Amino acid sequence: MPALNHPHPHTETLANGLRISLRHAPRLKRCAAALRVAAGSHDVPLAWPGLAHFLEHLLFLGTERFPADQGLMAYVQGHGGQLNARTNERNTDFFFELSPLAFNGGLERLSDMLAHPRLDQNDQLREREVLHAEFIAWSRDPSAQQQFGLFDGLSAAHPLRAFHAGNRYSLPVPQPAFQQALSEFYQRFYQTGQMTLSLAGPQSVAELKALAERFGAQLASGQQVAQSAPPSLMASADNRYQQAGERRMNLLFAFEHLPDSSPQALDFLCTWLNSSKPGGLLAELQNRQLIDFLKAAPLYQFAGQALLNIEFTLSASGSSQDALIRELFFDWLSFFNEHRDWPQLREEYALLQQRKQQVSSALELARIDSEQLEPGLSEQGVNALKTLLQQMSVDKPTGTWQLPPPNPFLRQVAAPARTGLIRGQTSAHRGLRTFAQDRSRGRRDSSSLLVSQELPDETGEAAVYLRWRLDSAVQASLQPKLEISLKDLREDALQAGVDFSFSAVGNQWLLKLVGIHEPMPAILEQALMRLTKPAADFWQKPDKPGISPPLMPIRQLLKLLPEHCLGYLQSPALQPVSAADLQQLWSSARWDGLALGLPAKVQAAITGALSQMPGIAQTQVALALSIRSQHLWSQVPTDSSEHALLLFCPTPTQDIADEAAWRLLAQLCQSPFYQRLRVELQLGYGVFSGVRQINGQTGLLFGVQSPSVASRDILEHIEVFLEQLPELVSRIDDSSLTNQCQALADQFDSSALPLAQVAELLWQGKLADHPSDYLQQLQRAIISSSRQSLLDAAQRLNQAEGGWRCLASGSCPDKPWQVAK
Repeated sequence: MPALNHPHPHTETLANGLRISLRHAPRLKRCAAALRVAAGSHDVPLAWPGLAHFLEHLLFLGTERFPADQGLMAYVQGHGGQLNARTNERNTDFFFELSPLAFNGGLERLSDMLAHPRLDQNDQLREREVLHAEFIAWSRDPSAQQQFGLFDGLSAAHPLRAFHAGNRYSLPVPQPAFQQALSEFYQRFYQTGQMTLSLAGPQSVAELKALAERFGAQLASGQQVAQSAPPSLMASADNRYQQAGERRMNLLFAFEHLPDSSPQALDFLCTWLNSSKPGGLLAELQNRQLIDFLKAAPLYQFAGQALLNIEFTLSASGSSQDALIRELFFDWLSFFNEHRDWPQLREEYALLQQRKQQVSSALELARIDSEQLEPGLSEQGVNALKTLLQQMSVDKPTGTWQLPPPNPFLRQVAAPARTGLIRGQTSAHRGLRTFAQDRSRGRRDSSSLLVSQELPDETGEAAVYLRWRLDSAVQASLQPKLEISLKDLREDALQAGVDFSFSAVGNQWLLKLVGIHEPMPAILEQALMRLTKPAADFWQKPDKPGISPPLMPIRQLLKLLPEHCLGYLQSPALQPVSAADLQQLWSSARWDGLALGLPAKVQAAITGALSQMPGIAQTQVALALSIRSQHLWSQVPTDSSEHALLLFCPTPTQDIADEAAWRLLAQLCQSPFYQRLRVELQLGYGVFSGVRQINGQTGLLFGVQSPSVASRDILEHIEVFLEQLPELVSRIDDSSLTNQCQALADQFDSSALPLAQVAELLWQGKLADHPSDYLQQLQRAIISSSRQSLLDAAQRLNQAEGGWRCLASGSCPDKPWQVAK
């Protein structure tokens, strides 16, 4: 098991006023920074709504030292990292994650863009149009409007009721008064007294502190500025209200004068409200078929105020049972309140928090630390929880409720191996061979469950992928039913540090476990039991899954892309299914899998769990569907009037050299594509490009969502960009090209990658029938790439040698495009 991080990061305030939080976590492969500026949308003068969000955007437009193509976004993307920023009500957050070697370069760029923004008015005018496009999408998005509508029960004087996103009309860039307000807001809040920098990584605290000091030295020094206190949340003495919609009910609680530990108390309360364990609120409401889902989460917290939202997704039979659901909710709350001090739940909650730290990424840890929350629920947190419950007006319970039982996987010790297959053995139904064995034989891997030796087995973390290929696409109702039957198991697994999922694409089912290996055998055993022998009430559950909030168009396309790549262009209709149907599916299913990071003891236990594995061992790789030289178009109806398009361009062959070339092209394209289509052409805010691997098929993926430009026109802009790729490649000097190749190759060093990324890369390599040393071969192919090989790749891309596949909200254009069938 990974060594437990110290629950408290090192914190201090530097001489210039910058507060820092430093977490040394030796298990981490990457480093992360989270900078919180204590200024948000509610700190903006009333005359200029959206100014804070606008400034956040402007900071990414480049500086004199680091222009946009060399700035933080381009740098992080070029080094395979993660980056984002967010403007909240009272904070603005900037955060990124990089390898240790590239981390200092990221901090340099973040400090420079905060300290020396250009704020050029021409840049402002262009970026304002991007915000306006976001505003249009937000105003047309039903889920976004529903979320904003949750504030309707609050006092009209509270800033939560106001508009803060910013658009063309609220941001009058040319006006001197607006420029003065923008400058004053920046100078007042973007200084060290208002900032907290959280760093997390494998470096020592001393090394992290040196990085933080260099970062802070570039910023304007200042004192902490008091943010204005908001008015009361409610205009009356009431502190709660209800909202209802189609198959939805929201109970909202407005709290005032809460103590400092209330964020921990709210998280503690929501943890148990959201629990699906027997005897709890969610389980009871689902057993009575009143709801499909429940989600409790705070929508707002600041200066002793909080707004808690309890959202019930109603079942068909529960859509007219608001009063009963409210009654049961308050009765459970009264039961919960009677367990004063909550010793058992506090112990369980502390274990949950500890396990969360053990598996969190560097970025997750840095963001947790930026919240400055205490681990567990302290005595102060208990008092805050009592204050919360008092303001919720609890009474005496009348029902029979139970506290959730302890999560067994938090205390799980790997079970001894069952009698079964030993390492390296295969049978008609189960196959187990290691990458090391196959490498020693100088051949490709051919057994069903491949056990990779790519990672050491003493890290405490592992990954197991199991895939079933079915004879045909499954009835649309079956997979959601199976997923629901696994919900409480998945919840327990996630709390125990194992990201456990069961998903379906076309005729394939995938069971995936990634995280701490100790509880994996027990989790896998239970999962296989539920999948093959569901509980008796499984078949009585409704066939139709609960209503999900609509996705934005580009996300709808992304969700459907894997199905289309597998050749399943339409989802099968909802049909009743039975136990016999399920057994028939399992009897003919062919399975294969991948495992890595497993020590011998856990590997033996996994082998024992696989004695319940349904289906027939798959010994041959089924390669992805080829669309070479074709231009296939699929029109996908979306839930929005906005236009969206995805262009997926697979490699011409499965050769690793082709993948290397495509990945280099993706790295070279990413920033120029974003700059051209989003910044210069202002097509919309949903603009991205990169490499995507689907069922072993590597391809370049380009995506755009636009409020005003039709999908055919979006495609034309992408085609023009791709035609200019050879020129882009030719302009790169030799030194920069060498550096780009090395930076990309470094991203596939398994010793420097988080487990989840290594596992996904190796899984995709297996699906592509690549050999055991796939990652090493890919690194060598990238480093040995030449300018000529990239020019050849750009030409093959433009000629669609590997095919082009479009998913779009609009109709198919003329030849060479044809409707996919």
